Amino acid sequence: MNSFELNKILGAVLATCLLVLALSIGAGAIFAPETPAKPGYAIAVKEAGSGEKAAAPEASKPIEVLLADASVEKGQAIAKQCQACHTFEKGGPNRVGPNLWNVVGDERGKGRGGYDFSDAMKKKGGEWTFEELNKFLKDPRGYIPGTKMSFAGISRDQQRADVIDFLRTQADKPLPLPKVAEAAPAAKAPEAKAPAPAAAPAPAAAPAAKPAEAPKTETTPPAAK
Repeated sequence: MNSFELNKILGAVLATCLLVLALSIGAGAIFAPETPAKPGYAIAVKEAGSGEKAAAPEASKPIEVLLADASVEKGQAIAKQCQACHTFEKGGPNRVGPNLWNVVGDERGKGRGGYDFSDAMKKKGGEWTFEELNKFLKDPRGYIPGTKMSFAGISRDQQRADVIDFLRTQADKPLPLPKVAEAAPAAKAPEAKAPAPAAAPAPAAAPAAKPAEAPKTETTPPAAK
């Protein structure tokens, strides 16, 4: 290879390098990123309009109302996610959590085949009523801080009622469902009072009496003298 061909190759390589450098500088000038005033990441947040209002959370229904529409079959299906830590059948073993046979109405923090309950659960005491189970299953660690139960809870009211109804049936003598409190009777509307009779019109004033006319006297002309 002679020097002329070598010079052409070196010239081509140099030209390519210059072209790449020029493109890099040009692209940097066109697509230069905007440097924020403070380092960090911009997060898109939807701004509520001035006329928008945050929707108020729906009030929870009483547990007795929820249980009136509960489904044992749905509750059993939901409870399958708890089988990694609990058993439900009579005489079932304790696992990470205690066996839950006949748990509805039972004492809290005691029995369960010698299960080692947390101090928080023992201190809470009381019974597993329908209402207590409803509160606990909604937010176990929020309702009883220090409990061993790591389950996040069941946020939907009706799903909790379904599970509680299923647990109720896991007993030799299932407790009856609580009665729904009867709604208070509507306030009786005040009776309309009969309109007062219209006042009788005042009697017309008697016409004023005419003044008595003076009696007329005839003047007798004097006698002619």
